[in-house]
Amino acid sequence: MKRWDVVGVGHSCVDRICQVENYPAEDGSTHITSISIQGGGAVATALVALSRLGSRTAFLGNVGFDAISDEAIRLFENDGVSTEFMQRRQDCHGLESFVMVNPRNGSRTKFPERDTNPPVVWTDALDDVIADSKVVHLDGTNWQNAMEAARRGKAHGCFVSLDGCSMQPDNRKNLELVSRVDSLIMNKKYPLQVSGKRTYEEALEFFAALGPHIVMCTLGEKGVLAYMDGKVVSFPAFPVAAVDTTGAGDVFHGAFLHAFLHGAKTADAIRFASAVAAIKCTRIGGRAGIPHQEEVDQFLQRKE
Repeated sequence: MKRWDVVGVGHSCVDRICQVENYPAEDGSTHITSISIQGGGAVATALVALSRLGSRTAFLGNVGFDAISDEAIRLFENDGVSTEFMQRRQDCHGLESFVMVNPRNGSRTKFPERDTNPPVVWTDALDDVIADSKVVHLDGTNWQNAMEAARRGKAHGCFVSLDGCSMQPDNRKNLELVSRVDSLIMNKKYPLQVSGKRTYEEALEFFAALGPHIVMCTLGEKGVLAYMDGKVVSFPAFPVAAVDTTGAGDVFHGAFLHAFLHGAKTADAIRFASAVAAIKCTRIGGRAGIPHQEEVDQFLQRKE
């Protein structure tokens, strides 16, 4: 039996989530009504969702010796995500992100710090971590880290999952990474920008031809589009009174992988992940609102 259900290699940061009275025009002003400090990052938040739902998870990546790094580690540990493979280095630092939440519709505007930390130095011990996992979940924030993790995951027979969110300026790199994964779940911007296609339907078909077995994109309140059996299928979102959409896509990734690991068919896994993401959107922040399994079960029972 493998030790880890999912090992994540990608972006981790500390989010400072600010609710504002209203969202001002450029060079305008408004008041912050509340500040919530939570963990953030695409892969990092997906791992927390997996852990809340009962999966065994670990994050693999670089951090520094500063207070932000300490906070990122503490927040992971509070949610049961293993940090034993996070490498503390003098040439690295903890990353921050500032998020402004519009109270009228729950939309968020992000100001993430660019990740300038050097790539992971792969050791035999870290390779063993990959080998001991069922799934390797990635984002493309640090392309070099993602490519090497994908290569090692494939070599060890892992299922490799990519959160299609961060895009490299050299689009050849984006396409090369996509060709190395088994699952590609994208945000609403990634499909058209990376594929160069005019429609989501054309883009999803394009990506499916590159190699991933699972291809879909999340469209917020408009639901999910998935390429299944040679055609694009639409799945509706669960209507909720959204308070903050921060991290909804990341949470969807984690919940989908959790359902997938428990044998759910793709359509059922999408429905489950949509429910988890919807519940999250009713609360402030990318992580605080992530539900546990019992709450998701109750939510889905009410929707039947």
